[in-house]
This record gives sequence, C-alpha cells and structure tokens, in this order.
Amino acid sequence: MALPTEKTKIKSDIRDLVTLLYGQPKIGKSKFCSHADGALFLATEPGLNHLEVFQMPVSSWPEFLSVCSDIAKGNHNYRTIVIDTIDNLFKYCRDYVLNKHGLLHEQDAGYGKGYDLVKNEFHKRLMALSLLPYGLIMVSHAEEKEVKGRAKTEIKIFPTLPKSARQIVLGMSDLILYAEIEEVYDEQNAVTGYKPVIRTKPTSCYEAGDRTGSLPDTLPLDYEALTEALRAGAVQTDPTSTSVSKS
Repeated sequence: MALPTEKTKIKSDIRDLVTLLYGQPKIGKSKFCSHADGALFLATEPGLNHLEVFQMPVSSWPEFLSVCSDIAKGNHNYRTIVIDTIDNLFKYCRDYVLNKHGLLHEQDAGYGKGYDLVKNEFHKRLMALSLLPYGLIMVSHAEEKEVKGRAKTEIKIFPTLPKSARQIVLGMSDLILYAEIEEVYDEQNAVTGYKPVIRTKPTSCYEAGDRTGSLPDTLPLDYEALTEALRAGAVQTDPTSTSVSKS
C-alpha cells in the first residue's frame, strides 16, 4: 500500500458525511431525509406511509446485514442510506447477539462480556456501512435525562439510544442534528406561530455537533437549507477559493 502524496479534500457534501438526526416524534425527521439525494430508507419501524420513498423494511439484524451486503455491491443508484430508526436497529443487534450466544441478558456472560459482544457487533457493522461511498443518515428520537453537574443537576436532551450505542453513533457522526420546535415572535415579542428547526452546536441543554465547523447554530428543518449551508461554509473555509468571506 502506497503512502498518500496529496492531502484529502474537505468534504462539504452531506452525501459524503455521517449524520445523526434526532428529535421528538412526528416533527418531520423522515420527511427531511426523504429529500436526500438518492435516498434509500432502511425502515426499522412503520411511519413512512405518508412519504413516497424507496424503502427496505428491516425487522432483524440478519436482514440488515443482507441489505448492507447488497448496498456494498454498488449495483444501484442510491447515494444516501437512511436508517429510520437507529434505535430499533440497535435492539435488533442486541437480540441477535444474545440469541447467538444463548444469553437472556448481557449480564449472563459475566464481567461485561455480554455488553462487549453487543457493542462490538453494532460498531463493526455500522462502521463498515459508514465507510461505503454513500451518505449515511441515522434517525433517532429524543429523551430528557438528568445530568449531574458540579453545582446542580440539570436536564439535558439526548438521542434515545442506550449509552454504549449512543457513544458509538455520536462518535462516528460528522453532524449531530437536534430537531425541535421553535417559537416565532412578532415585533411586540408575542408568539405568532411555531417552526421546526435543527440545532447544530452543543449546549448544556442538548446534544449536537458539527465536525465541518461551517454551519450556523440553527437552521430550518429543511434538507436543502442544510446542504446550502454546508456548501456556503465550504467556500468560506476553502483556501483555494477566490470568494471572500464577509465578516
């Protein structure tokens, strides 16, 4: 294997990134993903009946592995893989691993071995999918949890995944997008309506992140708005660009 002779290019296309999108049910997460270029939904739960999308029902871990094998062969026109939801997919992985090793619970293996078996299987397969030349969007729900700080206990919003699975998904994601409803105010500071938005930067209130460093803190829950923001950010940070950033 030859060592690289050129630096890798900055990736600003969401089809080259790994994205986690999470938020409350029925806020529009699946609709957002349906606008992704060449989207194939790996549907682990019902809920896509209101959308015209290409979807493969996935109700077990072996089915997921079979679909991943077909995707990897490349005989298709899909550009973005959407796992909706990643929560259910982890449950399928857990059930498969426990059954394979004759366990009723991870603790039955002793010394944390059962937990490691599930975590390693989930990480290995999901990482292999993320390394294929397609975008990957993982959809999750949101939940509030108490987080103990130095002075007080606060409430923070996380994806609804067990801690071990959440750490894997968060660690591999280039974009961690939290979807929520934002109030709309008029000039008199009165609430006139509501709109769905995505948060891209972490706070003490919710989990979020932007590895590209090019996104504003808040965007509409709109696929085109996100892709445009990524393109604009890439132009500003590209040293070879002739555009001048105004600040």
